[in-house]
Amino acid sequence: MPTIKRLLGFVIVAVLGLAACSPVFRNHGYVPPEIELAQVQPGQTRVDDLPELIGRPSAQGLLTGSGWYYVGSRWREYGALPPREVERQVVAVSFAPNGVVSNVERFGLERGRVVTLSRRVTEGSVTEISLIGQLLGNLGNFQADDFIE
Repeated sequence: MPTIKRLLGFVIVAVLGLAACSPVFRNHGYVPPEIELAQVQPGQTRVDDLPELIGRPSAQGLLTGSGWYYVGSRWREYGALPPREVERQVVAVSFAPNGVVSNVERFGLERGRVVTLSRRVTEGSVTEISLIGQLLGNLGNFQADDFIE
């Protein structure tokens, strides 16, 4: 009889020990779902419309009106191990100087690297000129007044 009690006690301790090692997940931040993001149309939606459509952002760009950032992450705690981030998503909404949404991008964290998951950009009429293009473009733009003080 004492061996059955010992065996039963060992089984209970083993089951409780295994149950204590099950992973616990925590979610932090807010990322709007795809259904809500589909309502944001680059080139048409204004900054003032965004709080009603997808909510206020987790963070904003350093420059006023440069962009809104929605950040959400999922952490896993497993037993006595330190918590580990298993998933991160960032939604970046950029604005044109007139306050209209110009770009909506979704990034993820895959193997410690930032990965673009989706991107919607309005095409502008202004093209970017490289440094060499700028230098070569200014070759013939000198006048005699530029060299005389």
